[in-house]
Amino acid sequence: MTDKTEIKIAILDLYDGVANEGMRGFRDILERYKVKHNLNLSYQVFDVRKKAQVPGLEFDAYISSGGPGSPLESEGTEWEKKYFQLMTKLEAHNKSEAANKKHVFFVCHSFQLMCRWYGLGQIGLRRSPSFGILPVHMTEAGKKEDVFEGLAEPFYTVDSRSWQVINPDMDQLDRLGMTLLALEKERPYVDLPRAMMAIRFSEYFIATQFHPEADAIGMKLLLEREDKKQEVINEHGEGKYREMIERLEDPDKIMHTQSTMIPNFLDEAILKYQRVEAGD
Repeated sequence: MTDKTEIKIAILDLYDGVANEGMRGFRDILERYKVKHNLNLSYQVFDVRKKAQVPGLEFDAYISSGGPGSPLESEGTEWEKKYFQLMTKLEAHNKSEAANKKHVFFVCHSFQLMCRWYGLGQIGLRRSPSFGILPVHMTEAGKKEDVFEGLAEPFYTVDSRSWQVINPDMDQLDRLGMTLLALEKERPYVDLPRAMMAIRFSEYFIATQFHPEADAIGMKLLLEREDKKQEVINEHGEGKYREMIERLEDPDKIMHTQSTMIPNFLDEAILKYQRVEAGD
């Protein structure tokens, strides 16, 4: 078993050089997954926004990160052109007769970029930033989504958005064969539309506007920062802030989401192919 097929994952870093916990979260998930399934798995990080680095089609799966700033202002930039050229190539590959389909998981900023690219909804600044450990509600389609398997309804995850995609164009989603999987928590006391929180773009592309890679360690560091603490208190109140700190210790909240969603994606993207190769 020393000549196991190498599995290569590309991580598209859209953080533009800004310090973050997301990239560590992705690496931790991949390292745990590699050990759990005894895989010859490697990953490579591409600095998409800062250095306009974009991988080719030689990877088995792709994870595209969140990132700071406006998902509108990058239109026409060199890095974004390269990014969408890659997505066009991946789509064409997946529509071809090739057996090794290329799965992509898009997170937050990447979700917003792709929604703009496909024309799926209205993109704009939130009235105030959303930051914290918050519930996300599945649609009926979301309850049947394999990547959500094992999650509760609602499930808890890290939401960190100044920008958002709202008012889904359901006709466009239908035309493109896409499925809305999850929505922002209900806010009956606020007369504002609920953001789209997860979409399956195709059999091989799935996206979330939240951060399934986030873990309790990174979130605790962020929530203890004075600016983030005030952000949460201003938006949700001090009681909610304390509740979020308590949720960090709850194995059924973000710890469960982090250990479930991206691993489910990897099962779909690479593990089933390994099983086919092994003749299981």
